[in-house]
Amino acid sequence: MAFMFLIFFLLVPAELFILHIAICVWAFRDCRRRGRSAEFALIVLIGLFFFPVLGLIVYLLIRNDA
Repeated sequence: MAFMFLIFFLLVPAELFILHIAICVWAFRDCRRRGRSAEFALIVLIGLFFFPVLGLIVYLLIRNDA
């Protein structure tokens, strides 16, 4: 029973971290694909890295402007 809790508490954070990194990479590539500058894409990447949920919401709102 304790082994299952250990696996659960190790795998869930690892999966969330991998999802977080994947979203950061996706947003960076999406910026570049849409013709934005590398500096803007880097700002989006940093914003998503430090503010994942809020950063994703803001990026999804501003990405349709171009």
